[in-house]
Formats: sequence, C-alpha cells, structure tokens
Amino acid sequence: MGKTRRFFFCILACSLLLVACQTSSPVETPVTLAPVATPDQAPATPSPDSLWISPAIPESLRKIAASSGLPLVSSPDSTSARLDVLIPQSTVNYSQSSILNSRSSSWIFALVSPFPTTTDGVSLADIQQCWGGEPTGPFTGRPLWMDEASLAAFSAVWGAPAAGAVRVAQPDQLADSTWANRPAWAIIPFEDLDPRWKVLSVDDQSPVHNDFDQAVYPLKIVFTLQPAAFTMPPTNRDPNKLTVLAMTGTTALARATADRMEKKGVLYPGELIDSMLRSADITHISNEVSFDKKCPTPDPWSLSLFFCSNPTYIALLEDAGTDVVELTGNHLVDFGPANFLMTLSMYDQRGWKYYGGGKNLEAALEPALLENNGNRLAFVGCDFSGPPDDWATATSPGAAPCNMDKMALEITSLGSQGYLPIMTFQYQEYYQPNPTYEEQADFRKMAKAGAVIVSGSQGHEPATMEIINGSFVHYGLGNLFFDQMFSLPTRELFVDRHIFYDGKYINTELLTYIIEDYAQPHPMTELERKQFLEKIFKIAGW
Repeated sequence: MGKTRRFFFCILACSLLLVACQTSSPVETPVTLAPVATPDQAPATPSPDSLWISPAIPESLRKIAASSGLPLVSSPDSTSARLDVLIPQSTVNYSQSSILNSRSSSWIFALVSPFPTTTDGVSLADIQQCWGGEPTGPFTGRPLWMDEASLAAFSAVWGAPAAGAVRVAQPDQLADSTWANRPAWAIIPFEDLDPRWKVLSVDDQSPVHNDFDQAVYPLKIVFTLQPAAFTMPPTNRDPNKLTVLAMTGTTALARATADRMEKKGVLYPGELIDSMLRSADITHISNEVSFDKKCPTPDPWSLSLFFCSNPTYIALLEDAGTDVVELTGNHLVDFGPANFLMTLSMYDQRGWKYYGGGKNLEAALEPALLENNGNRLAFVGCDFSGPPDDWATATSPGAAPCNMDKMALEITSLGSQGYLPIMTFQYQEYYQPNPTYEEQADFRKMAKAGAVIVSGSQGHEPATMEIINGSFVHYGLGNLFFDQMFSLPTRELFVDRHIFYDGKYINTELLTYIIEDYAQPHPMTELERKQFLEKIFKIAGW
C-alpha cells in the first residue's frame, strides 16, 4: 500500500471510530461510524433524487429507508444514494466526501435455536467452521438457518458460505423450520426475537444480557447510508429499551432454612445466587411467610406447618435486590394478621412493590405496576389453594383469592392500558412436573386473556412450561429459599429471566440451580443442567 493510500486509510479509520480490518479472521471487528458531518467538516453533498437498498438490509431497516420518500431504484449504478453493508476492506474506494457525509447503523444479530435446546452457547470458531464447510461444536452436521437478507449481509463480510452450510427460509418461517428440524440453529436480527427462540451466547456474549458488550460481540453488521439522506437508528439494540425480569419460586425463611441462617449468617442462602438476582432490572420474590418480632428460634426438625420469619431475615431479600414481592402464599397469616401488616410496612419502608395480597381484599387485588426503560409491567396474582383463613376479606388482610373470570378481565384491561401483564398463581401444590388438566386450563386462560407471562409460584418441584401465542406459561419454578431436601426434584429449581424490549416481551432464559444444605441454591453443573432440562422438555412434549 502506497503512502497516499495509507494516509487515506488512517483518515478513514478515525472518521469511522472503531472500524478496523482483521487479517487473522474472516469476521470484521465490530464497527461504529461517526454521525453525519457538520458543514465545516466536509463540503456539502447534493441531495440525492433516488435510493438503492442492498438486498442485505434487514426488513426493519429497509422499511425505515423506504419511508424516507426517496424513489427506490434497482441498481446501485443509477443513483448516488446507497444503503449497503460496510465492508472495511473496500472502503478505500469511497470518496472522502461521501465518507464524511455518511450515516451508519450497527445491527446486532442473535444466534438462536428452538427453545427446548440444552446447548447454551458456542464459540465464534464453531460458527466460522460451519460457514466454511468444516463444522465443529455442538451443531456439527447441522446447517445454519438464515433469511435471505441476513445471508447476503454475512456473505458480504465473511464471504460466501460453503455449499450446504446454510439453509434459507422466509423470516416468518424460520422458527417453524428450525423447530421441525431440531437440533437446529439460526442467525436472526435482534428485533426478530420471540419466545420460541433460545438465544445462544457467542464467546460468552449474549444480546439478551444486561452485561452485553457490543464492542466485542462478533455477530454485528454495520450498514452505511451514503450520503446521509435521512436519519437511521444507530442500532437495533438500544440498552435503554431493554428490561430483564428475574422471577423465582417459593421462598419460606423458616424451619431448617432459618436454622442455617442463624448458624451461618442471614445472607448464607443467597451467597451463590444473589449476584445473579441483583443483575436483573426487576427482581421478583414470592415470600410466603410473614415476619414476626417474637418468632421462635427455628427448629430444623419441626413438623409444624405454621411458619414465621425473624425480621432480620429481610436482609437476605435486600441482598437479592428485591423489587416486587408476591403475596399469594398460604402461610402469610400463620402467626396472625398483625404480623402480616407489619410485614407489609417493612416492604413499604424499602419502596418494594407487592401484589397478590394486602391489608384487605381491595388492596390484595390491586396490581403492582412497575416501569423500567419504557417497559410497563403489571403483576397480578392470586391464591387458588387457600385455606380460606389465608384469604383477604373486606376487613382483614391476607392473600387474594382466585376468581378466574375477574382475573382474566383485569389482565385484558391492563393490556389495553399499555401494560405487559404478568400473572402468578399460588396453585395446588402438586409434587409432579406436569400440570393437571384443571391447572393447565386456568393458566392458559390467563395467557389467552393477554398475560405475557403466567407463572406458578406454588410448586415445590419445578414443572414444565409451554409457549402459547407469544405468552410464556411456566407451571412451577420450584423452591428458591426453602428447606425441602428430601428428594432431588424438591432441590431443583428454575429462575426465569424474562426479557422485554421496546414495550414487548421477546424472550425467556431458563437458569437452573440445585439446593444444598437445606438453604443454599447452587448453580447446576453442566451435566446436571443438561439432564434436568432434557427431563423437563421431554415431559412438556418437546
């Protein structure tokens, strides 16, 4: 390369900020272009009278471009305005004026597979080897699915894939195609995520995580508009539009769990899980037991089913980053209504929302409304199992009793107000992973009414799940902080990480733990997780 071209390339690199060429890999370093130049930075560029849009442009960006009002042409040679993939190796062919007057969008793509997949992530090398016709990794021998635009975009950067390495389907048919050909994997634009997909990490980076680092994520394509004829979004994944909700199962800080807290510290149960819970934007805890200043010293061998918790134990819920407390549990008034009311006061003092229970029936039926990054969530819950003494009345505190028809109407109303309804149940406590017909009918009714998440908080054993018309229905998550060590299923548990973006529910990630020492959830080993998920998915009919 001569001195002039080197000098030009340096100018180009500065104006495009992070654009770089990597000779050691066919994948380009993630790039971000500078915004359109101001008049004192570059000579004015005449407004184009038409626009060419590359076949590699994703549909959502194509619609934005089409709405610019510029007539579209079929050939890049017949217009001065082009929307295309930025290919760093070829940028030396652009004029300095067009570079300084360009706009860019950095588009995030997700590597996905059908939801009932036990593989959690792959390396970039696995993807590249598949692309080049020498597959390695967990999807060896399985083609990579894409739509035509995504194939054109990655082919522009990586080169054409090897014969048979990629299969193409229409965007609205990709999920069905991969589900019908499991095990399968696909690359899709971030905006095309929906609950049927499981998002796989690539080199330990996942675009549905809050700690996602766009700068190092490899599945990113930069699209550039030259000249800057209209405004484009800088990216299709704005972290200021993303909300992560961590939902959990049964918490009962009593009996043997409380005994361990007394002996090993109040924060002991959460030492291996609290950082994960805190990392969510919103953390949900279903605390079934009220605090009592006179709560007896916990007896780990007690057979009593009347529970209370020492008020100091609330530090564990604080450490978990609690934001919203579910009060559908059937032990809330075991030690009298006064302690339940004191517990509500403790939540109020910390600014925590609560629902599914309250100081009276009217309060118990009120939804908990939370907003984060523009996503408006509404939590609704009820206690199906009772006993009646646990239910709130017009004059006494307790859990909200279930009236399925009224709950369905409330969910529909919340949805019409722009909320994303989340319905949780304290249902009958079946020690089995599959729902009963009655349970299934009630959970599905809430989903059909518009609840985007329907979750069972009652299950002391984790249960199966299903996806119904874009709603995620999970029949039981298992215990979170509780002492049932008498069987493997009562020790296994889910934490569901639900992902919301730009006012929509888009995805769920299943995290798996196993309880040790009557109190402390541990992350499952890779083998434990695989066997557990395979069992749950098989029972679900997947």
